[in-house]
Amino acid sequence: MSDLSLDASDGFSEMRLPGVKGKKVVITAGAGGIGFAIAKLLNSQGAVIAICDVDADALHKASRELNNCIAIVADVSNESDVEHFFKQVGEKFEHLDALINNAGIAGPTGNLENLSLESWQKCLDVCLTGQFLCARKAIPMMKACGGGAMVNMSSAAGKHGYAYRTPYSAAKFGVIGLTQSLAKELGPDNIRVNSVLPGIVEGPRMEGVIKARADATGTDYDAMKDAYLRNISLRRMVSTEDVAATVAFLISDAGSNLSGQSLSVDGNIETL
Repeated sequence: MSDLSLDASDGFSEMRLPGVKGKKVVITAGAGGIGFAIAKLLNSQGAVIAICDVDADALHKASRELNNCIAIVADVSNESDVEHFFKQVGEKFEHLDALINNAGIAGPTGNLENLSLESWQKCLDVCLTGQFLCARKAIPMMKACGGGAMVNMSSAAGKHGYAYRTPYSAAKFGVIGLTQSLAKELGPDNIRVNSVLPGIVEGPRMEGVIKARADATGTDYDAMKDAYLRNISLRRMVSTEDVAATVAFLISDAGSNLSGQSLSVDGNIETL
């Protein structure tokens, strides 16, 4: 049995998962946050990585840190961008072992009656339709090598209703439906499909989310942050490395019989 221990000093290096070395993996929004944490961990395991992101500067920096991996500017909600990205990946990889559908945005915060159709649509386009567009291109590449694994990034908001974040919650619920449907559809092709539900992930994005909700409800930032933590059984946020470790497990041989599952990485969020 492989050593699944983690080196607490950096959260990555000592994890060893079977069957990851040599896998060809696409990670959307891979230049920062959770996406880069996943790319860094899989790269350390010997996977061959391709990433896309909307931030060209971050992509360039991330690629250098990931052995000059394929790095293409692409907005997953734009069909032409997705087609261009996967064309480049196909020319280099020929087949694909895993897709990590990680790209997403926070979406608008506020009462539903005050939200614009544009802000609603943009959130669903990136968080849900983007996963459809990427999966549609990745599936034939996985079938070409006899199977593979897909991990779709949902959220604790895809498990709990999320007041003042309705577009985001709706999209993330949709990701779970997409995951379970694809798991059934693609199982006969030896393609496993799972979703990961991160909770309150420490970092600048979550700080912005807390501030936006504090502003929307007329609450002090620190009081809102405390309220979030009180709703977590472990009373702490999770790290990007926590999420990356779960994703890596799911695409490894250790997760070879996991499909159609929605795994929470959230310290047991009781409510949002």
